[in-house]
Amino acid sequence: MADIRLALMLGAALTVAVFAGTASAEIPSSTRVVQAQVAGLDKPAEIIVDHWGIAHIYAASPRDAYFLQGYNAAHDRLWEIDLWRKRGLGLLSASLGPAYVAQDRATRLLLYRGDMAAEWAAYGPDGKSDAEAFVAGVNAYVAQVRAGARPLPLEFKLTGSQPELWSPEDVVRIRSHGLTRDVSSEVARARIACAAGLDADRLRVKIEPVHALKTPAGLDPCDVPADVLDDYNLGVKDVTFTPPVAPATARLDEQQHLADLVTEAAAEGSNNWVVSAARSATGRPILANDPHRGLGVPSLRYLVHLNAPGLSVIGAGEPALPGVLFGHNDKIAFGITIFPIDQEDLYVYTLNPDNLHQYRYDGRWEDMTVVHQSLAVKGEAPRDIELDYTRHGPVLKIDPKTHRAFALRSVWWTAGSSAYYPSIQFAKAGNWTDFKAALAQWGAPSLNFVYAGAKGDIGWIAEGRAPVRPNWDGLMPVPGDGRYEWKGFLTEDLLPSDYNPAKGWFATANEFNLPEGYPAEQRKVSFEWSDPTRANRIKAVLGANDHVSLADSMALQADDYSVLDMRATALLAGLDSPDPEVARALALLKAWDGHLRVDSPAAAIAEVWVAKHLGRATVEQVTPAAARALVGAGSPNAVISYLEAPDAALGADPRSARAAIMLASLKSALGELRQRLGPDMDGWSWGRLHHAVFTPAAAALGDAETRAQMTVGPLEVPGAASSPRAQTYRANDFNVIAGASVRMVMDVGNWDASRVINTPGQSGDPLSPHYRDLFPLWAAGQYVPMVYSREAVEQAAELDVKLEPGR
Repeated sequence: MADIRLALMLGAALTVAVFAGTASAEIPSSTRVVQAQVAGLDKPAEIIVDHWGIAHIYAASPRDAYFLQGYNAAHDRLWEIDLWRKRGLGLLSASLGPAYVAQDRATRLLLYRGDMAAEWAAYGPDGKSDAEAFVAGVNAYVAQVRAGARPLPLEFKLTGSQPELWSPEDVVRIRSHGLTRDVSSEVARARIACAAGLDADRLRVKIEPVHALKTPAGLDPCDVPADVLDDYNLGVKDVTFTPPVAPATARLDEQQHLADLVTEAAAEGSNNWVVSAARSATGRPILANDPHRGLGVPSLRYLVHLNAPGLSVIGAGEPALPGVLFGHNDKIAFGITIFPIDQEDLYVYTLNPDNLHQYRYDGRWEDMTVVHQSLAVKGEAPRDIELDYTRHGPVLKIDPKTHRAFALRSVWWTAGSSAYYPSIQFAKAGNWTDFKAALAQWGAPSLNFVYAGAKGDIGWIAEGRAPVRPNWDGLMPVPGDGRYEWKGFLTEDLLPSDYNPAKGWFATANEFNLPEGYPAEQRKVSFEWSDPTRANRIKAVLGANDHVSLADSMALQADDYSVLDMRATALLAGLDSPDPEVARALALLKAWDGHLRVDSPAAAIAEVWVAKHLGRATVEQVTPAAARALVGAGSPNAVISYLEAPDAALGADPRSARAAIMLASLKSALGELRQRLGPDMDGWSWGRLHHAVFTPAAAALGDAETRAQMTVGPLEVPGAASSPRAQTYRANDFNVIAGASVRMVMDVGNWDASRVINTPGQSGDPLSPHYRDLFPLWAAGQYVPMVYSREAVEQAAELDVKLEPGR
């Protein structure tokens, strides 16, 4: 379906304009062809949009390619990227009003404020010029919108706002979209230690490898308040448009709120794998990647294809950043998952009672750096705000009653650590050596990179800045008095990697994957990893297949088998119940194959039981009462690992106590299912509960018809957080909130055979056919071609936009 809106927007008569090097007889006659002028473009260029909304940009120089990437991203996602910029820079109040003053202040607190020369230098010789080109393209489109030459997206009308112009620094100074590490867990652990001792934390998260927890010398865990992260969480949160909840009822339980934050942080993950030519059915390497982040509309990721002399790269990235994060050029493919290096610490300070902007450091009082700014507010006078910093980082809280302050230290505020921006260098890498060199300065987020070359080589590199902590493990807050200082970062050779592994494949899924014999206790890279259930399933499937095909990889990305749920159901062996409903559920679970299919009643029972009831019942019996709210339902991996080997915390007969927990929690789960799905177990199914419906935040400002137009779904979807097809859901309504918006499988060297999907679509315009066109395919586990060669692109063309430099 042609994108009629774009054709009309770009304005000119529907006639073919042939530019040097772009003419072709291969473009189907049904393709809509338009021509237009764009101020800021250096030379003639072309954008071919394929049937799936993916833009293939052909330019005379890399500068023009990045310029048009910015211009095209603004066309498809202007509201999304404008809001990203305003949120990240703390500019919401100026556009949206006083309700956002606190969020703006918190976000500004987290901005990069270091040396910009060092920042740009970290991204290679073209890092700054690429950002300048991209921003110039965004601004060219914004200028057209503000001049009335292009339509103003709906969301700006709903909010009474306008898009704004960018500076190149805006692309890299914003760090708060990538803050993904363990400070919430540090605070939770301190609160648990205060309430009931460190042993009470064992069901909240499983520590890997085995490591003895201890409270850092000089820290009183009870000094760490439950609300210490309020500014941090406000500074990284998404923008909402629903009326704020009154403070008195906003948070009924600080402990439960903190537990929820930790759970939310653990919900995001990713899968990737690479298979050598010797193990693939194609005789070429296969690289698969499906990063898991928050799901919604528009998609977090955006697919694009950039072509210019010396540049030919296709893949997915953040729509507000130039380049691509995972994908391929003409020689190599690359993919990512989180490798959870502990990259941040919370510092606790003793303040001078006579001056709360002085903290004790190395035996003396040291002044905080105090920054005063004026915050513009729509419809009101500007507000004066104060931002405080210690030598370690931004001050998140000052408590005048206890004379304590708390600041966050993070690699995010070191030069070169703008989230994902270093990936701009991947486009020009031609081999393993080039790829490693492009990663040498990678700061954050810390990632597992998988690689495959068209010549047949494959590899894995864990990369990111890993602080050296000589005298503590990073798992709890520490005093900020000088005793706990980072001593630089681990050098690249001290982080794990593998090149052409003998087994012929490599896979990662955020699990504990330090190689055997790695000195984890010495280097303290991380002790908190994701549940290994996705990784275990992926590795079992790949390890059993000597001829992995593209179809096999697509099926594995959409695989709905839960190793975690099967571990739990295995513990039901030998159990029975006099309760007829529980007995029937036991029979279903014991016969279940572990697949979370939409039509499966056993899947509904297993998932509701394991994810919502089993953990809480176990915590109720094992965790001291004072810490239970913080532990919540625990992490499923920690809970099931404990139940597989219960100890005296369950009394003199742990196995009998375990059986009682399992049967009682199963009965509780059945009660919830009965309430949600009715009394007839035959009518239960996982799909009746588990669904995907995406509604953008700004839809709350529209009328019923507008909200319906902006909403995508619902559709039933299989899987859950514990399956390779990761589909994390809200506990209260089972709506999918996190998972893979993009799934990509690449045939390395035969690039046109590669496949991809991006949900719900490429466009952010609710009236565009590409707003929701990929959503049903994504829900069904299907893909579209990721065409790469000029010939294949032309055959898939839906719209051909010929562009000339304009004034």
